[in-house]
Amino acid sequence: MKQLEMTTKDRILEKLKKDISLSVNELTSYLEITHMAVRKHLNTLEKDGLISGQYVKQPVGRPVQKYSLTAKGNRLFPNNYESLSVEFLKDIQDLHGEDSIFHLFKTREERQTKNHTERIRKSTPQDKVEEMVKIQNEKGYMAELNQIDDTHYEIIEYNCPIFSVANEFHIACQCETNMFKKVLGTDEVERIQCKTEGNNHCRFIVKF
Repeated sequence: MKQLEMTTKDRILEKLKKDISLSVNELTSYLEITHMAVRKHLNTLEKDGLISGQYVKQPVGRPVQKYSLTAKGNRLFPNNYESLSVEFLKDIQDLHGEDSIFHLFKTREERQTKNHTERIRKSTPQDKVEEMVKIQNEKGYMAELNQIDDTHYEIIEYNCPIFSVANEFHIACQCETNMFKKVLGTDEVERIQCKTEGNNHCRFIVKF
């Protein structure tokens, strides 16, 4: 969704998804609207059960109220649980063993690698990572690209559409990293943070 098409409430929800927890002052600065207007939106979102606020102790001064998404709020963001059911995969594992799960995810990795490689016919490293991030966004990963220097890039994924599956079967994360390596044409892709390991987001460092 283009920024101009987003409502203020949408922008608040997206910002909380990315930053996890924010105060009224932080949101006021980000949205560039009045303190009162921000509180009005937060009250509505809290009433709808999409966010919750709690006081956080500060080194100096009074505790500050921080807002974050609730489980209901998180469900507003894309997920593909239905297409890759945890229960279904567990049934396959029980019937055919762990090797069957390995082969399923490797097949998915190979299919995505083939499809994305056909799409990313770019010459420069920057063109490749930009197109890769675009593909991930189309799949609901809320991906963002940061250039560190001429050969290093950082990819951040703020949302994981298959988190329940990946949390149960970590090979899903390994396959995604392998897919990045093959599609981008570099073995130097490192996942430095992962949501399944308790981090807020998934982060990759890509070196060409």
